Amino acid sequence: MPARRMNTIIQSLYARKSVRVFEDRPIPDEMKQAILCAAAQAPTAGNQQLYTILDIADSELKQALSVTCDNQPFIAKAPMVLVFCADCKKWYDLFLSVGCGPRLPGVGDLMLAVTDTAIAAQNAVVAAQSLGIGSCYIGDIMEQCEAHRKLLKLPQYVFPAAMLVFGWPTEQQKNRPKPQRCPMDAIVFENSYPVREPQQLQEMFRGKEGVQNFDTWCAAFCDRKYNSDFSREMTRSVGKYLEQFQTSF
Repeated sequence: MPARRMNTIIQSLYARKSVRVFEDRPIPDEMKQAILCAAAQAPTAGNQQLYTILDIADSELKQALSVTCDNQPFIAKAPMVLVFCADCKKWYDLFLSVGCGPRLPGVGDLMLAVTDTAIAAQNAVVAAQSLGIGSCYIGDIMEQCEAHRKLLKLPQYVFPAAMLVFGWPTEQQKNRPKPQRCPMDAIVFENSYPVREPQQLQEMFRGKEGVQNFDTWCAAFCDRKYNSDFSREMTRSVGKYLEQFQTSF
């Protein structure tokens, strides 16, 4: 889209990129509250707000999460850390409290809650960007089920769907180029899903390999991401969370 046709919100979406190095200064409380309130204004299924947001203010807890989330020290240094939990517990407990006789939460309830949670998290990202505050999603919060349940005191039917760190980006982070996205004609299709041919798939991701040979880059990326130890751990850990949602069948 030509820049002249963008409004400020769309410009902000184009400009936003993950930030992993922050200036050593706090986020004012009024800005923090603005980000949290923006998250709560997100679209939500049936106005249920199927999430709970944990504001990680304790420095020791941030340090612990920086270790359990794939040893990423910048997490501990971030001025603001939020964990967005898909929460199927609060409505279930409410229904129990008034004698509604609710069924146990199932996988459909979890998926709906994860969707609610992700939308709220992205609202927080967009709000932060509008204030000049950088952010980075930390998917590793879905790993280490046992450790994170203990650290965050997560009860049954609560799943840590996303973690976000926020802070003031350094000049280097501001000036760092944003990774390119796939061309629109490779990701938008009318009415039905296309099964892509190998050549189409390769063209979709062409340009991400940099100076490497494409096949070499793809193999290295597969090993670094898809076949990695952290990816296998994420699958194992999410499977453990899912076990509690299988009991309703």
